[in-house]
Amino acid sequence: MNLLEVNWLAIILAAACGFLVGGIWYGPIMGKKWMGAVGLTEEDIQGGNMGLIYGGAFAFSLIASTMLAHMFFRLGQPPFHVKMMISTGIALGFIIPAIGTNYLFSKKNKTLFFIDAGYWLLFYAAMGAVHALLG
Repeated sequence: MNLLEVNWLAIILAAACGFLVGGIWYGPIMGKKWMGAVGLTEEDIQGGNMGLIYGGAFAFSLIASTMLAHMFFRLGQPPFHVKMMISTGIALGFIIPAIGTNYLFSKKNKTLFFIDAGYWLLFYAAMGAVHALLG
């Protein structure tokens, strides 16, 4: 895959959708529970470097989206349902077990694990859907 073979629109839109999922998930849906689970207050969050936090999060979304695009390209652009199985499978088979292991050893609570695991599943499902529709 070279730079001309990349569907940059799909990569950017998929990253934006994953990013948007995070805003909704950690905002109105799970924001208060998440803050309680990590021990943060509204003031703590507002005191952070928002440009760095959101810019970094979007950059990481772009990396993940680019890797999905690369994998789908190497697989010969599989059909929609296969792209969805792969993208959600990445979350279920790699991301969630990895954070689960980290949370076990760092003794983080199960509420935080389920909040974050749910996010990563939705994140990869959203990105997979965009790549499946546009790729």
